[in-house]
Amino acid sequence: MENPGVGWIAAIIIGGIAGWLAEMFMKSNMGLLMNIVLGIVGAIVANLLLGLLGISLAGWLGYLVAGFIGACILIAVARLIKR
Repeated sequence: MENPGVGWIAAIIIGGIAGWLAEMFMKSNMGLLMNIVLGIVGAIVANLLLGLLGISLAGWLGYLVAGFIGACILIAVARLIKR
């Protein structure tokens, strides 16, 4: 969300799409609000982790990819904690 090309409204929309894609990929059942949260928080987590590896994703597509990756990571971590 530090990227000036992606504003708050776009972050919500892209986060929702990324969360929904992760939900479908990971075969979990979450609601719309949780998809948005997973996508946004997932993008932050993924950008942090990818930044440590020297990889930088920018723009709408980069935010979507980072959100998807991060949301999948968050869903997997949540499943590990629930067990």
